[in-house]
Amino acid sequence: MTKVLIVEDSLVVREFLTYILSSDPEIDVIGAAKSGEEALEFLERKKPDVITMDINMPKMDGFEATRIIMETHPTPIVIVSASWDPKEVEKTFRATEAGAVAALEKPRGIGHANYENTARELVQTVKAMSEVKVVRRWKRNREARAATPGKMEGKQKLADIKLVAMGASTGGPPVLQDILSSLSKDFPVPVLMVQHIAAGFLPGLADWLTRTTGFPVQIAVHGEDVLPGRGYIAPDDLQMGIKSYYRIALDEDNSGNGLRPSISYLFSSVADAFGENAVGVLLTGMGKDGAKELKLMKEKGAITIAQDEESSVIHGMPGEAIRLGATMHVLPPDRIAATLEALTARNKPTSS
Repeated sequence: MTKVLIVEDSLVVREFLTYILSSDPEIDVIGAAKSGEEALEFLERKKPDVITMDINMPKMDGFEATRIIMETHPTPIVIVSASWDPKEVEKTFRATEAGAVAALEKPRGIGHANYENTARELVQTVKAMSEVKVVRRWKRNREARAATPGKMEGKQKLADIKLVAMGASTGGPPVLQDILSSLSKDFPVPVLMVQHIAAGFLPGLADWLTRTTGFPVQIAVHGEDVLPGRGYIAPDDLQMGIKSYYRIALDEDNSGNGLRPSISYLFSSVADAFGENAVGVLLTGMGKDGAKELKLMKEKGAITIAQDEESSVIHGMPGEAIRLGATMHVLPPDRIAATLEALTARNKPTSS
């Protein structure tokens, strides 16, 4: 049985979330708090397995409550937000940086066309996050950016790297932030990314990554040419691929582990278009998306990297890639960034 605490300032929404979560026989809503302060008081008495957290609350908002909870009563926290206001989206991603493990939109009302899907996603996410017994976070020590990269293998160290492809799911946003913020301003190749996240959050994610890392990130557009030193995120409900002439190709293809966008689709496209001239990076997340295709990239000569278990919120995807023998390096985020820098150093123009 998954014990859940709901933190939400609206009585109507608290009761609605309670109704949805209690409809699953494996979930027990053991409490509801209308503020961050009440949530902290509740945690002094009882220990939930998961907390659902609103962002926009008076006095102590969801970001501040998440930060304090992760310092005092570490518990898996799922941000449940209804606001697309840029300030609230910013707080959502700051909360993931502080330790929240997932972010979802609030379920639509009964009778809405998307009610069933959004309610199901909330239930499934809460149950899955209950398995994260200890939310692990890595030190964001900027002095550690000179971390030694993983040892290069054979001919791969001689390849001319032209593109980096990364995939992430649960726990991914702060990892992407950590990696991108560690890349040099003149990083010489494009970075393509698939991040599994609730619909509507991507514009805020791209803005947040750009502001907090200094690495320009945008949502990919069909037919656009990708440029060095820029990040491109697959848009909602579309597959993202890449052509050998550096042009984005978006598609409504439903292949890719039943996900759209899928990491598998991106990695497969990169393997076909760039072969040994690419790097594939599979980060924290549930499931197996991207694992087989990371192995395909390796078979085509690409360099392949998986995030290590200690720094992953959930080691499902990278763990599966390791099990399949798809990875050449298993590294924490700071060493992933250092390795990407080392692999692409020869691409940078030498000063005269």
